[in-house]
Amino acid sequence: MRRRKYDDKKVDNIIPEGFLWGGAVTSFQTEGAWDQGGKGSSIVDARPIPEGFSDWKVAVDFYHRYKEDIALFKELGFNAYRTSISWARIFPDGEGEPNEEGLQFYDDLFDEFLANGIQPVITLYHFDIPLALAEKYNGFASRKVVDLFEKYVRTVFGRYRNKVKYWLTFNEQNLFLTQPQLLGVKVRDENREALSYQAVHHSFIAHAKAVKALHEIIPDGKMAGMITYMTTYPISCKPADVLANVKAKELLIDFYCDVFANGEYPTYVTSDLQKKGIMTVFEEGDAELLKENTVDYLSISYYQSQTVKSVEQSDELIPGITPNPHLEANEWGWSIDSIGLRVALKDMYARYRLPIFITENGIGVQEELDENQTVVDDYRINYLKEHIEQMKLAMEDGVEVFGYLTWGSTDLLSSQGEMKKRYGFIFVNREEQDLRDLKRYKKKSFNWFKNVIASNGEQLEDITESVSR
Repeated sequence: MRRRKYDDKKVDNIIPEGFLWGGAVTSFQTEGAWDQGGKGSSIVDARPIPEGFSDWKVAVDFYHRYKEDIALFKELGFNAYRTSISWARIFPDGEGEPNEEGLQFYDDLFDEFLANGIQPVITLYHFDIPLALAEKYNGFASRKVVDLFEKYVRTVFGRYRNKVKYWLTFNEQNLFLTQPQLLGVKVRDENREALSYQAVHHSFIAHAKAVKALHEIIPDGKMAGMITYMTTYPISCKPADVLANVKAKELLIDFYCDVFANGEYPTYVTSDLQKKGIMTVFEEGDAELLKENTVDYLSISYYQSQTVKSVEQSDELIPGITPNPHLEANEWGWSIDSIGLRVALKDMYARYRLPIFITENGIGVQEELDENQTVVDDYRINYLKEHIEQMKLAMEDGVEVFGYLTWGSTDLLSSQGEMKKRYGFIFVNREEQDLRDLKRYKKKSFNWFKNVIASNGEQLEDITESVSR
């Protein structure tokens, strides 16, 4: 292994051959074709649209333009690309018989990726439960939905067993405790905490059933548990602030990874639930299922860090989270902290000794094409460069990272329906309400990231020139 000098700004390349480079998106933020190909409605399709935002009916029209986009990804040098399968494309109402037209769409999509040397990395659930299951069963509040999820995943594993190796169950599963609506669950204030924990438990059981099914159907397949890792620091060295940070991290991060990797609930969760009298209901066999179906690797999205302060009283489930006054933030208030990624990687690997796949990292910025039909996005280049440098330093410390995917390769709608929040190397010509022509244009960062991949992460300096398409 090549060793770096004692200068954190100069990192010798230690990234192994076969490292996975690429981008990441969701089906609902890119595909469009919301009612085509036999697709049913999801909870995303039924969301109220704030004034000035977009719905997801067209998105960036990846459903019809994926060959054009994949050609650009090949030019970038991608060898991996993460997207999600729309559950409602496969089972329009969440149950019944699978929709062959939806299955064939993903067959064709994965074939196109593979023909261009790109491994599909597939998320099974990205906040988009079929609407019928939310309305009929209250989403993952019901064990019935766990069974239907297992039917869905076994269907897609059987269909794509020779095409997809790397899988993720739930996107950012650690968001479900504070945002149970992402599981299609409606809760009342009087039972919010208890029902939220129960829905999270059902997502853990669904996750374990998916791990079990994958290892039965695709023996060499690899399954991850995935979280969004928000690094937290105590706001001061006061012991009360340090303890508050420990407790916040337990519910933000550790709870989920402990279940993914160790196959059991940690005692800091069970003791708290017992004290509150809201202990999660485990059905017969649940504990064994979790214990016997741990993950092959861990996956994270990483965007920002925060600080935590001690608060005496709060109605918040995770109280005291506050912005770090020492960091700059983007236009949406997300702090920029590349060292926080290194902290996250070192902590995860020390605790679990599992390979880590960074499946989202990036910065959203409002952008428009300039007179040269491009975007000179030096800020994106700098942001990604600094995060890759910190990833490499963590790897030099012994952390096993096997892939790095940026969020959004083309621009895409944000999860709230904002086209103005642009992440991609490729500008998509549309606005919130005006679809324009949806034409694709390369940003300056396109050639920069192409050089990063071609050098397997060794060439991080900006030697690019602005390009257009």
